[in-house]
Amino acid sequence: MAEPKKRDEKAPKFLQVTIKTPDGTEWNTIIAAEKVFSTGSCGFYAGDKITNPESGERYQVGMNITLIGSKP
Repeated sequence: MAEPKKRDEKAPKFLQVTIKTPDGTEWNTIIAAEKVFSTGSCGFYAGDKITNPESGERYQVGMNITLIGSKP
């Protein structure tokens, strides 16, 4: 795997991501951990299952947060 072209040395190891509806109803908070992706880019990744508090239906979440310009 290639090394990222650049990194953000001041970025934390984790980000907290809160998922809310536009009216502010909170569905869940998930943690995104730092990651070097298979493409060589770096950033954060979060994956989890969340529940709609109104219906009880479950959703799967996958989120990449990529540092712009980090792809080698």
